Amino acid sequence: MIEITILSGKGGTGKTGLTAALASVASNTVFADIDVDAPDLHLILEPKIKETHVFQGARIASIDTEICTNCGICKAECRFGAIHYKTQGGLEINPFECEGCRLCERICPVQAIDSEHSINNHWFVSDTRFGSLLHAKMGPGEENSGKLVSVVRKKAKEKARSINADFILNDGPPGVGCAAIASVTGADKIILITEPSKSGFHDAIRLMELVKSFSVPMYAVINKHDINPEITGQMERFFTIQGVEVIGKIPFSECMVESIVAKKTIVEFDPKSNISETIREIWHNVTEPVIEAKK
Repeated sequence: MIEITILSGKGGTGKTGLTAALASVASNTVFADIDVDAPDLHLILEPKIKETHVFQGARIASIDTEICTNCGICKAECRFGAIHYKTQGGLEINPFECEGCRLCERICPVQAIDSEHSINNHWFVSDTRFGSLLHAKMGPGEENSGKLVSVVRKKAKEKARSINADFILNDGPPGVGCAAIASVTGADKIILITEPSKSGFHDAIRLMELVKSFSVPMYAVINKHDINPEITGQMERFFTIQGVEVIGKIPFSECMVESIVAKKTIVEFDPKSNISETIREIWHNVTEPVIEAKK
């Protein structure tokens, strides 16, 4: 089983469109949307949820006003400024400002403060027309997205083992933060999708530095490569110098948008297009060594 994760240094480069398109040409593969802060793979794959599970997020503290003596120790020591006096008197904790460090709980002289894990996050096991999909949804302002990424990846591996799948294909988060780090750790291959813009180039370099620190093999795909041939050329030369193979260049096309509006992959929407052929080549380039090794 080989785990392939699609990442980018920034949002809006086409991770989900590429993942969905690859899903339509992949076989014996389990899929996972590990962009848990803003998942959108479900918009194209239209999953039918079979299992729903709660993910415990960060702890949120609360004050029992029946016990609290309003001594103000917790308010003075809270470095996040989450504890306030109510207009009618008494102390309260703003759940949106609380970081769950539990200091107030430990220093309260009358033990009036308690904390509980947030249960506003969920992960799902679903069926799609292409196979099983593991995905999640975090509540607004929730913490621990990196941990939820790890949970979804773990469950995707368990699902893949149970059906003897050859591949796991992950639609990863943007950026290089905690969620992206959790997406890279332990992956077998990374596909970096980028676009020929200054910001796209800059953030692709940051992601490459991150992935190289984990020694994970990386491939590159340049999306909308024809909108700026000059930067596309610069990217190709840079990737070559860095030892990153460019396994596909996708041209700009309004059909990509039209296919997403129709809730279809580009391969389903226009199977004979140049883009669809490029998608097949990308999947072949990433998986063929594995398939040949199994033979």
